[in-house]
Amino acid sequence: MDDRQSKLPGIYPRRLLDTVNNPQELKKLPPELLPQLAQEIRDKIISTVSHTGGHLAPSLGVVELTIALHYVFDSPRDKIIWDVGHQAYAHKLLTGRQDRFHTLRQYGGISGFPKRSESPYDTFDTGHSSTSISAALGMAAGRCLKKERHRVIAVIGDGSMTAGIAFEGLNNAGDLNKDLIVVLNDNGMSIAPNVGALSSFLSRKLTRPTMVFLKKQVENLLRSFPGIGGDLVAWAKKGEESFKTFFTPGMLFEALKFTYLGPVKGHRLDHLIETFNNIKNLRGPILVHVLTTKGKGYEPAETDPTGFHGLGRFDPDTGEPKKSVGEVPSYTEVFGDTLVRLARENPKIVAITAAMPDGTGLVDFRDQFRDRFFDVGICEQHAVTFAGGLALEGLRPVVAVYSTFLQRAYDQVLHDVCLQNLPVVFAIDRGGVVGEDGETHQGLFDLSYLRHLPNMVLMAPKDENELRHMLYTAVQHPGPIALRYPRGRGVGVAFSSTLQKIPLGKAEVMKEGVDLLILALGASVYPALQAAQELDQQGFSATVVNARFVKPLDENLILTLAAQHGRVLTVEENVVAGGFGSAVLELIADRGLTEVAVKRLGIPDNFVEHGAPNILRQKYELDAAGILKNALEILEKPAQPKKVVWGSFGGGG
Repeated sequence: MDDRQSKLPGIYPRRLLDTVNNPQELKKLPPELLPQLAQEIRDKIISTVSHTGGHLAPSLGVVELTIALHYVFDSPRDKIIWDVGHQAYAHKLLTGRQDRFHTLRQYGGISGFPKRSESPYDTFDTGHSSTSISAALGMAAGRCLKKERHRVIAVIGDGSMTAGIAFEGLNNAGDLNKDLIVVLNDNGMSIAPNVGALSSFLSRKLTRPTMVFLKKQVENLLRSFPGIGGDLVAWAKKGEESFKTFFTPGMLFEALKFTYLGPVKGHRLDHLIETFNNIKNLRGPILVHVLTTKGKGYEPAETDPTGFHGLGRFDPDTGEPKKSVGEVPSYTEVFGDTLVRLARENPKIVAITAAMPDGTGLVDFRDQFRDRFFDVGICEQHAVTFAGGLALEGLRPVVAVYSTFLQRAYDQVLHDVCLQNLPVVFAIDRGGVVGEDGETHQGLFDLSYLRHLPNMVLMAPKDENELRHMLYTAVQHPGPIALRYPRGRGVGVAFSSTLQKIPLGKAEVMKEGVDLLILALGASVYPALQAAQELDQQGFSATVVNARFVKPLDENLILTLAAQHGRVLTVEENVVAGGFGSAVLELIADRGLTEVAVKRLGIPDNFVEHGAPNILRQKYELDAAGILKNALEILEKPAQPKKVVWGSFGGGG
């Protein structure tokens, strides 16, 4: 606290945050106390995230920006749209969620992202990046059609500005010329360097109402000169733009018909408040460029903003993660290590990520094969088509991407890879239940949206060792191939000393029985085995098959065993609509096994909320107990096995 704050009357409690439950209460604080509030918000975020995990560095970097926005604008009447949303923790604390903030990202608690159903201050559900400008422009256009007067503000990061949809939104906003404010939160210096105090001073002073009025008056005066007024205005504007772009990096945004202001120091509350007060009544599209430090105010996060972008539980005093001794490696780590091993043997292997080298396990690959590593920014669509171009040049591109983010590139997977039957490997991380990040991040749709694409091969490993063999298989396949694997630690199995190619479409029989056939995929295999062992204790026996492949299916094995058992239970961490179970059901129906009872176990037709993965699997009956429950239900139905032998019995090794 500075000297001015210490001299204020003692009418405010020692802890300001306790008195600020909404933006209306925030506005009652004198500006001198806002830095103290910012520090209290940081302390609260660090303390909470150390227990819950979450997106720490992004939220710490926008504390002052968040305070200034709510201090100046009239939310929720004025709509603030947070891009991605992982920087919205301070926003949540200032909009009535302090008493629930300890439940952040926990099952039944508040979301780690903006969520309209959670608060009227959350104006748009966000979890994927770069959507804020388009959404805000839609709201601004709707406001105009309704003849309302509120303001619309989009807050977008410099990383999100790498995506095509952000520039599509900017381009359309300039054309529509609606009143819209875009705040560019630049914490990576990827747009432009900090050009110093002079630029910040100019941007703040040139936005004062008197200066805006003066500019308009000068423009009207110049236009009044007969014959040459238009030329004089053009000459003046050209001079103004030359002056502005000499001191500021706003030429691109001015070309898109935005009024560009900045850079503004993002941790100076007085600068931010002055700037927002000056622009809030300006007309047309405006972009305010704010320079912030990711992880601001917490030394470990400032030193390693990438490592503290999203993380699990940690020690707030040291920043060290809280891990168990002798932890099993994660699927992501196993993928990354295996890809490095394969790349040493095959110089044609290249790796592509969409701004997620850490999250997808490609850091070691990047460090060892810099000329064969490509980070394309938050541009999944471009990443896929770029991979297609590499494949046409005889290379073996591996696109490492989260399941939920690959959804954005569906058209490119279809048209630019599958249609041309190009050998692109899709390493789909976070397939299945993801957990605390919630609806926007659950990887529960990829089996359905990839299965129906011609030429695509789709597989999922039962454990981390099988992942290694599948990746070895994938980089040798002559067409499109995808392997999806879950978030988190592996099962803890031993690794094979040599990598082996898995025959396409070959399943593996894990356990034999006579009463029920359980066809399990990926992370569901071991819970299915556990459920089958429980069935043994209850007088039933089940055959458990590790399907391995969704496409192509091991048709001969599935049809033979289905006919022998008469009852089939499919298990997958995917929506049941169009997924693995649907593929099995279609196969059985198409081959005329109408007397075989089939029950599909997966995610029903709804979005899965946030919560610990074990809690979510229990809720949706995808753990061993849930599989056992569904197995007993289907066993209650009388079996009518069809005595048809489709082929030899047996699974892969």
